[in-house]
Amino acid sequence: MQQPLASIPSPSQGVVHLGPLPLRGYALMIILGVIVAVWLGERRWVARGGTAGTVVDIAVWAVPFGLVGGRLYHVITDYQLYFGKNWHPVGALEVWNGGLGIWGAVAAGALGAYLGCRRRGISLRAFADAAAPGIALAQAIGRWGNWFNQELYGRPTKLPWAVKIDPAHRPANTPDIATYHPTFLYESLWCIGVALLVIWAEKRFRLAYGRTFALYVAAYTVGRAWTEWLRVDPAHHVLGLRLNDWTALIVFLGAAAYMYFYRDRTEIPEGAVGAPAPETEPGSEPEIEPETEPETKSDAEPGSESVAAAGAEEPVEEEASEKAPEEEPGEEEPDAEASDDAETPEVADAEDEAEPDGEDADKDAGKDDGREKASTGAEPGEGKQ
Repeated sequence: MQQPLASIPSPSQGVVHLGPLPLRGYALMIILGVIVAVWLGERRWVARGGTAGTVVDIAVWAVPFGLVGGRLYHVITDYQLYFGKNWHPVGALEVWNGGLGIWGAVAAGALGAYLGCRRRGISLRAFADAAAPGIALAQAIGRWGNWFNQELYGRPTKLPWAVKIDPAHRPANTPDIATYHPTFLYESLWCIGVALLVIWAEKRFRLAYGRTFALYVAAYTVGRAWTEWLRVDPAHHVLGLRLNDWTALIVFLGAAAYMYFYRDRTEIPEGAVGAPAPETEPGSEPEIEPETEPETKSDAEPGSESVAAAGAEEPVEEEASEKAPEEEPGEEEPDAEASDDAETPEVADAEDEAEPDGEDADKDAGKDDGREKASTGAEPGEGKQ
């Protein structure tokens, strides 16, 4: 077969050794994809009113679950590579050699995310909507790991963007053909388009309640079905279609049905992002007030009463002094010396008790009135009102 004028070269090796530490291209692309997904998901989560750091905390659950789930899907669907004629069960653990099924990774990652969301008290649907574009970008980056391993390419082609595959990694039936469709590149570009589509559609159609994530899933499966049709790596077939094609079809129908069923959900439910109200947040004022308010009041009441009483005495005395002339009209203000000689209330009460009756009482009363007028300057009887 005639070689194309141009092609994409493949790395001569998929690992670089930094001293004793091997740096594998496949693992590096997976790590970079996770970092981008967490970064974008965090920005989108905070923009929705969520707490910063939530996506990182949930990623601690979702990423390990996703890696295990992706590997399990690959091992189960390609079991012949490890448990077939060439018995090599240890190879099932060699993740760095490639073999992560996106279907198992998303499913198991969703389970891990659910556990993380439950611990944080937030909605899995709201979290999935925020994470959807980041997951698509993570796939776009992760697909370049297949380029480092020279795997998962498509049919032979002479297109200028064909990828060149070394003889050791070529299919057994085309050992002399060097260039093939770079399906890893096709899927990477498709995933970038899916991320942009999801971000645009979410704003345009106000997608919420998991519909943004469902759109990501539906859009990805369409592109995956096309790249799967181009691939030539060994795979199980069912009714003439590769197993992953059937998986993509089933997942697409499920995602489309979900979007239709919840087509009226355009708002994020209250409390879905876990932004607690002040009365429900741990350590907030509503939890402290029932315990501290009674103590504060009880501690402040004795002092406050004494302060209030002390502050209230002066106005009462002033008010009484101001109202005294109104209550006793015609009374002249006594001199300082006369006030010193004035009788106290106790003496007046004693005289009242000893007051005689009859004519003698009138005489005595006259004398008393004379003394009272002389001492106070007021008319008789006015001082006893």
